[in-house]
Amino acid sequence: MGVEGTYLEGIIAWHRKRAREDSRSRTEMRKEAMAISSKTSFAQAILCDEGISLIAECKRRSPSKGNLATIADPVSLGTSYEKAGASAISVLTDNEYFSGSLNDLAGISSVVAIPCLRKDFTVDEIDLYEARIAGASAVLLIVAALDPSELKDFIDLSSELGLDALVEVHSAPELDQALDANAKIIGVNQRNLHDFTIDLNLAGRLRPFIPNGVISIVESGIHELSQIDALLDLEFDSMLVGEALVRSDDPFEKARTFVEASRREGYRCS
Repeated sequence: MGVEGTYLEGIIAWHRKRAREDSRSRTEMRKEAMAISSKTSFAQAILCDEGISLIAECKRRSPSKGNLATIADPVSLGTSYEKAGASAISVLTDNEYFSGSLNDLAGISSVVAIPCLRKDFTVDEIDLYEARIAGASAVLLIVAALDPSELKDFIDLSSELGLDALVEVHSAPELDQALDANAKIIGVNQRNLHDFTIDLNLAGRLRPFIPNGVISIVESGIHELSQIDALLDLEFDSMLVGEALVRSDDPFEKARTFVEASRREGYRCS
C-alpha cells in the first residue's frame, strides 16, 4: 500500500516529488509539444454509432494485484487491439507502480492509426508535454489527485496542446467538480483508488448525472461479456478494459469478442 496510508496518496506523493525534482525546462518542452501536428481525435474515435466502443489497455501490473502480464512487445499488443476493432488504446506509462513507460506509448502510437490515451497520474504540466511528445491523443486527469484549480488548468492546457482530457471520477461530488471544470469526457472509475476495491454499481449510480453532450466512459471491473448489456442499457459511450484483456490467453480474440458484444443497432451516442 502507498507510503502515505492509501494507494492513491502514496502514488500521488511519489509523482509530485518526481515532478518537483525534474529539472527539464517546461518552456522548451512546451515548445516541442506545441510543434507536433494534431493526431487522430480521441473524443471522436470513441463515439460509436452502433454501440459502446472499446478502449483496450496495455497494462503490465497493478499495485494491488502485482504482475498481470509480461507484455514484452507492447507494439504487437497495440496492433492486435487495433485489428480486433478497438477504438482507442490506453497505455499505462507509470513505471514505479504499473511497470509501464513512455516508450510503450511512443512505440504504440507510432504504428497504430487509432488514438492513444496516456494513462498515468498527471500532477504537473510536464506530464502533458511528455504525453504529446510521445504521441498521445488524450491524457488522464484524476479529480481525486488534483485540486480544483489544477484540474481546470490541466484541462485548458490539454486543449491548447491538442489533447483530449479524460477526467476520471469516483463519486457524485467528484463528478460535479469535473463538470464545473468544463470536462468534456468523463470516466467513471469503479475502482476505489484508496483501497483498490471495485464497486460494480458505481457506473449505474453516476451515469444519470452525466449531461448529454459529455462523453461517458466506464472504467474498471469489466471482465465478462455479460456485463456489456448493462452498460449499453446505461447508454455509456465507451468502456475501458485492461486486466481482462492482458490476462487472457489471447488478448486479440478477447478484445474482438468484447467489440462484437458491444454492438447494438440504434444505439445512442453523446
